[in-house]
Amino acid sequence: MTPTEQAIQALPKHLQRFVVAQDCDAYTPRDHAVWRHILSRLTEHLKDKAVESYLRGLEATGIGLERIPSLDEMNEKLVRLGWSAVSVRGFIPPAVFTELQSLGVLAIAADIRTFEHVEYTPAPDIVHESAGHAPILSDLRYAEYLKRSGVAGFKAIASVEDQAVFEAIRNLSVVKEDPAATSEDIQLSEERLQAACASRCYVSENTKASRLYWWTAEYGLVGDLEHPKIYGAGLLSSIGEAERCLSKDVEKLPLSLLCAETEYDITTMQPQLFVAKDFDHLFEVLEAFESTMAWKRGGDFGLNEALRARTVNQLLLADGLELSGKVVEVTVGLETATALRASLARLEGPILLSRNGRALQKPWSGEVLVVFGKAALPSRGAFAVKLASGLAISGFLVGDHEAINLLAQQDGKLLKVPSRALLLISEDLPSVAGGPADPGAWDQWFGAQNAFAEGDAEAQARARKAAALSPRLAEIYKAVRAMRESGKADASQLQAWSVEAQDDWLLQEEIQELLNP
Repeated sequence: MTPTEQAIQALPKHLQRFVVAQDCDAYTPRDHAVWRHILSRLTEHLKDKAVESYLRGLEATGIGLERIPSLDEMNEKLVRLGWSAVSVRGFIPPAVFTELQSLGVLAIAADIRTFEHVEYTPAPDIVHESAGHAPILSDLRYAEYLKRSGVAGFKAIASVEDQAVFEAIRNLSVVKEDPAATSEDIQLSEERLQAACASRCYVSENTKASRLYWWTAEYGLVGDLEHPKIYGAGLLSSIGEAERCLSKDVEKLPLSLLCAETEYDITTMQPQLFVAKDFDHLFEVLEAFESTMAWKRGGDFGLNEALRARTVNQLLLADGLELSGKVVEVTVGLETATALRASLARLEGPILLSRNGRALQKPWSGEVLVVFGKAALPSRGAFAVKLASGLAISGFLVGDHEAINLLAQQDGKLLKVPSRALLLISEDLPSVAGGPADPGAWDQWFGAQNAFAEGDAEAQARARKAAALSPRLAEIYKAVRAMRESGKADASQLQAWSVEAQDDWLLQEEIQELLNP
C-alpha cells in the first residue's frame, strides 16, 4: 500500500467515507503554475516574517515549490512527526475535521484555487491545507496544540443553526470558486450566509471553539506584540493576507479568551489579529476555554447547553454509562446537596448507550428519562421512589432499563412523561459533550440517512474551472514548464508564446521569468 492508503486504512470507518483520492493527473498545467506562483512569492515574503519553523517545515513535510505535492510524498515525511494527511473535497463537517485533527490527521482539500483567486480564497484548497498547516507541524509543541484544539472542537456542542451556517459557508465557497457563477449567484450565496448567521439565537460552544481555532491556528501571530511572527495557516497560505497582516492597517491584540467571543468573516481579510506570547501561551488560552465547556463542567450547565442546542449530544452518567441523543426537556427540582438542580432529563430517540466510547447494544428508538439523585431501583418489577429533589417516579421495570406504566410528579405536580421509556438514575452528571459518544456506531446506524455528499454544485464548479483553460493554453503552460526544467530557454519560442498568450497574466509571468532570469 502507498503511504496515503496506509493513512486512510488507519482511520475509523466512519471517517473514511469523507476521504477522496487525490487525482494528481487532474491538476492542469495552470494549476501547477498557480502553486508555483503562490509558493515562490510566499516563501520569499515570509522568510523573515514567519516563525522559524515554517521554512524548514516545508521540506520536513514533503512540500516543494515547483509543483503541487502528492499526499504520498507528504505522508512519507509526516509519519516521522506522528501525523498523516488525507484528501477531502472542500468544506467537510466540523465534527469530522476536528476528529481527524484530534487523531493527528490533516484533512487536505484536493482542489486548488483558480488563478483569478491567487491572492485569497474563502474555499479550502491544497495551498492552504498543505503549505499553510503542514509546515508548522515540525514544531512539536505547536503540533500538540493542533491535536488538543481538535479534541476541544470535537467535544464542543453545536446547535442546529450551526449546521445551517456550515452549509451556507460551504455553498458560498463553491460559488465563489466557480468561474461560471454570476454576480446574482454570489449575492444569493452571501445573503444565505447572512441569513444563516442571523438565525443563531445564541453563541454555541461550537461557534466559540471555531473562533478560537480561527484566531490561533488559522490567523494567529506569535511573539512581541509590536513585532510578531506569522504562524496561522490562513496567513501563511494567502499572499494578500501575508503581505497585509503585519502592517499598521491590522490591529494587534494580546491573545486571550476574548478571541472566542470575536466573530470573523471568511469572505474578507481580517481587520484585527491576536498575538500569542509563544506556543505555550496557546495552551493557556485553550485550557481556559476548555474549563468553560460542558464537556468539562457537566451538571446543570451541560444539560442546558444540550437542551438549547437541539442536536445529538452525549451525557456521561456517574457510573460511567454514556447516553447519546437529543435532550428535549429538563425538569428542575429543589436545591439539593448534589449540586444539580435538575431532577429529570428527557431525551428523544434514537438513543445509543455506551461505555468508554463503545456502544453496548443497538440504538433505542424511544425516549429516555434520566433521574438525578440517589435512589435504588430493582432490575425488574414494580418500583416507586421519591428523591430529595422532590421528584417522585413509579412504574414497572421490564429489564435492561426499560420501564413501562411510568408516572412522575415534581413537588406534587404531575409531569408529562412517556408511559414507556428507558429509565436511568445518576447521582451526578460529570460531563456533557457534543455528538455521539461512539461516532462509529452512530454512523453505522444512521450514517447512510445523513450521508455527506459532495453535491452537483462542487462537481460542476471543478468541471467549469478545468474547461476555463483552453487546450492550447494548457499546452503552452506544459511546454514552458518543460523548458524551465530542462534549463535551456529558447528566447524566440518564448516570445512567440508570449504573443499568443498575451491575455493570461500567469503564463506571461512564467515566460518572462525565463526570458529575464
